[in-house]
Amino acid sequence: MRASDCTSGHRWTRRKLLRSAVGMTAGAMGIQHVSAATQEQPGFTFALLGDLHFDRLEHHDFQWLAASGKPDHSQILRYSELTSAVMPKLFSAVKQQVHTDKATLVLQVGDLVEGLCGSEALARKQNEESLAFVKDAALGAPFLFTKGNHDVTGPGSEEAFRDVFHPFLNTAAAPFAGKLEPDHACYAITHGNAHFLFFDAYSKKSLGWLEAALAACTRRHVCVVIHPPVVPYGARATWNLYAKDKTSREKLLTLLGRRETIVLGGHIHKYSTLQRRTEGGGRFVQVAVSSVISPGAVKAKDELGAQDYTGDQIKVEPKHSPDTEPQRRAVYDAERPWVSQFAYADLPGFAMVRVQGEQVSLRMHAGSSGEAWREVDLMKVLKA
Repeated sequence: MRASDCTSGHRWTRRKLLRSAVGMTAGAMGIQHVSAATQEQPGFTFALLGDLHFDRLEHHDFQWLAASGKPDHSQILRYSELTSAVMPKLFSAVKQQVHTDKATLVLQVGDLVEGLCGSEALARKQNEESLAFVKDAALGAPFLFTKGNHDVTGPGSEEAFRDVFHPFLNTAAAPFAGKLEPDHACYAITHGNAHFLFFDAYSKKSLGWLEAALAACTRRHVCVVIHPPVVPYGARATWNLYAKDKTSREKLLTLLGRRETIVLGGHIHKYSTLQRRTEGGGRFVQVAVSSVISPGAVKAKDELGAQDYTGDQIKVEPKHSPDTEPQRRAVYDAERPWVSQFAYADLPGFAMVRVQGEQVSLRMHAGSSGEAWREVDLMKVLKA
């Protein structure tokens, strides 16, 4: 039907056709369609976990690791120790908070496992044991996660992700109308007055998927769960998604800003919240958390505020790639005009996020003790 054909006598038919088209798109994306007239959905709370890097020494072929030239041996030793000594305490604290806040979801932002196993058999073993750990923790709410780079690093890791994690996620997401496709790990769920879009940052199909998924979203809030940051922060300014692909990056920023999304991620192993404006008047909020926690008491370090969103923030990790300092400073010179709200801290832990009507608030908990550290009104950050 041409636009010129839309006379008053045809408006109801056209409206029905549009609703049908949106409904079909939403169904394809695994999102339940809700009309604008739907009554306000009840509020809910979800737990948010950062990178975990679940690991055990027996998950690795160290001969392969040595031959590969990857300098990760010390990291594997550390993550294996933290998995044994700290991760059970972390999950216990999360479980307690899920019970206290009556949380209905637990979301994890990728790098659930360390990867780098050396073979598909060992990668499958690592994945299976990570899920066994999660199931034994009995958190009291469905556990859903996105793909991180470590989850698919090493021989056979992509196959192991598909064969072990896809079935688990399909089962966990099914009550919320979510489902993964066989060839990528993007999926969407609907819960309360929010959509959650889990973005596979390591598939070329993901950006097109996200565009279609966002077009189908009908609820008040949209959260995009993605492992690497969209907007750079901290010392590792070149670790953001599409850092070397300007066209894809601009498209991603536009899509997120147009829908005023809440981006939930990790990868840098630091806490951060920020607001990023986009060309055309859009804006979105980015939240980052890390759950790689050392033993003992955890205190916030290197705290930064909005005035610190400059090239000088790379000083929080002075030993990280000194030879790239000019390049990383240049990234912040370009980003600074677009970022008006910013907070940063070296503080691992987990967050509890409350979605209630128009409001979305985050409460950050330090370390594995469950101690509340900071509360943030994410809608205030978005609208500032």
